[in-house]
Amino acid sequence: RGPAGCSTASVAGMEELLSRSVPPLPPYETKEKAPPPAELRSAEFVRYYRALGPGPPRAELLTRLARDFGVDHGRVAEFSAKVLQAREQQRELGALLQAEDRLRYYLNPQYRGLFQHLGRLEGGLRFLVELRGDLLEGLASKAVDGPHVKEMNGVLKNMLSEWFSTGFLNLERVTWQSPCEVLQKISDSEAVHPVRNWVDMKRRVGSYRRCYFFSHCAIPGEPLIVLHVALTSDISSSIQAIVKEVPPLETEDTAEITTAIFYSISLTQQGLQGVDLGTYLIKRVVKELQKELPQIKAFSTLSPIPGFTKWLIGLLSSQTKELGRNELFTESERQEISEITGDSTTETLKKLLNNNEWVRSEKLVKVLQSPLMRLCAWYLYGEKHRGYALNPVANFHLQNGSVMWRINWMADTSPRGITASCGMMVNYRYFLEDTASNSAAYLGTKQIKASEQVLSLVSQFQQNSKL
Repeated sequence: RGPAGCSTASVAGMEELLSRSVPPLPPYETKEKAPPPAELRSAEFVRYYRALGPGPPRAELLTRLARDFGVDHGRVAEFSAKVLQAREQQRELGALLQAEDRLRYYLNPQYRGLFQHLGRLEGGLRFLVELRGDLLEGLASKAVDGPHVKEMNGVLKNMLSEWFSTGFLNLERVTWQSPCEVLQKISDSEAVHPVRNWVDMKRRVGSYRRCYFFSHCAIPGEPLIVLHVALTSDISSSIQAIVKEVPPLETEDTAEITTAIFYSISLTQQGLQGVDLGTYLIKRVVKELQKELPQIKAFSTLSPIPGFTKWLIGLLSSQTKELGRNELFTESERQEISEITGDSTTETLKKLLNNNEWVRSEKLVKVLQSPLMRLCAWYLYGEKHRGYALNPVANFHLQNGSVMWRINWMADTSPRGITASCGMMVNYRYFLEDTASNSAAYLGTKQIKASEQVLSLVSQFQQNSKL
């Protein structure tokens, strides 16, 4: 037997298929005259791949494709030397540019040719999105690993980013009259606030609500990324008010609508992770809403804060370990907490946060509001990854040029919301005239634009909680 789960015969079959399907890189001189892609071979690759079970067999094929059909390192070394030589000999610019062009050509991995051919097949783009989904899943579970596979994932992501650029995307609005399978897909893919039933779904595409998605011209009608919007009279501070179980209102009173709240954005295709669709979707939807309802003055999100509770529990643990005590709470807060729980230890607090029990005590909810709000403000504003916001949702909206506007206490009281962020949510507000300059400031100098409320919570954190 060969590698895990593959018999020697099937490994040989796999090698044979790959050498047939992956087109060789033609010599640089004949690159324009290369034979047209063999559609049959690409189609054979798709059939073979889909016939393999998910998991180890596909992982094996992807690993071999990445490892054996990458860049020809010998050629790259040879042409790098020629570029250096052309520079040192100070040959005329044309010769240097030609040497660089050859080098660029040979930096192309061989499997890129296969992906290009697949992208031209009918249904080929959908297949490549599936294949990258498997690749990401394999990388996450370590079923596929190593620099070759990571490199192939990057190459495929860049190709998909070009194929899924805005010119090829269509904005579609979902209503209760949309095809049943579209409604079903949107319901299934809702990653932020799960849809409970059809009544709930009907409400989310009914009056005072909008739902839009991007589809691709090569995969018509298929939602790739979905955005849900609530039309309100002010900036919402609670998700329950938006997704609560109430019968849909019949007609909209447009005079009531002054604010658009983006309360959920979900990617339906895992294979498109890292391909920037969300930013464009928000921009397109803003334009659409401005056309339909020009009286809307405020655009804001009501966003989850995934990872806050986990971060807080980690912080409590490490502080107790290092200092023998926790200094995130003031002396009087600690006293109040221990009066309610009958115990002043950090362990008790961690347990209450872990099992969501604290929410049942009105007193505890009241006492924890102040410390948890300032800790959350610090988590969003002060905790960094390579200089940018550590929280992925914050980083996404700040990159788009929004302002960290308001942190809301008990904004998501669902078990999911309490578990992820102690029930808090945050508004990122989009001031359309400032988004470009805010985005440039954040990406360039890592500056976060935040409101008075957020900055005041951050300074309370700096005064009262020691890190």
